[in-house]
Amino acid sequence: MARLNILTFPDPRLRNHAKPVDGVDDATRTQLDDMLETMYEAPGIGLAATQVNIDKRLVVIDVSDERNQPLFLINPEVLESRGEESMEEGCLSVPGFYETVKRPEWIRYRAIDRDGNTIEAETEGLLAVCIQHEIDHLDGKLFVDYLSSLKRQRIRKKLEKAQRQPDDPDSPAPQGPDSSHPSL
Repeated sequence: MARLNILTFPDPRLRNHAKPVDGVDDATRTQLDDMLETMYEAPGIGLAATQVNIDKRLVVIDVSDERNQPLFLINPEVLESRGEESMEEGCLSVPGFYETVKRPEWIRYRAIDRDGNTIEAETEGLLAVCIQHEIDHLDGKLFVDYLSSLKRQRIRKKLEKAQRQPDDPDSPAPQGPDSSHPSL
């Protein structure tokens, strides 16, 4: 497996709309495995293909404490949602920043698994938030888009500075997930 490079905001490639996957083959499974390894090493709980500059509708997620329950979603889509929940979100493409985002608390979704089977399921809580967050990535949207333009600009400027001066101790550093700050 190969570790992939995670793009960081404001990289314009994060705004790409990923293309649907026509069929699941060994190359697709290898990409999913590489994404999973990258997500675990980052560390994070979710990763969309657009975050690693792959122009396909692929997502990997693992919200388990043991990090042993990976979920592979190909061409995921939310079919139904309800309720509202505010949860603090982070993102591997926006390292070091966490903000509260409102999203539906319950979703029903459909996707194709790594074996090519169509799955449909309902979920809520952290997994529902994670799936919505990753689908947003596939559609060229970031969690910072839910924030005020002032907050978004502040984050952009800090990350641009960090990219210009990577050894600056005041630059935001990527932080790993914990129960209150998962990075998606």
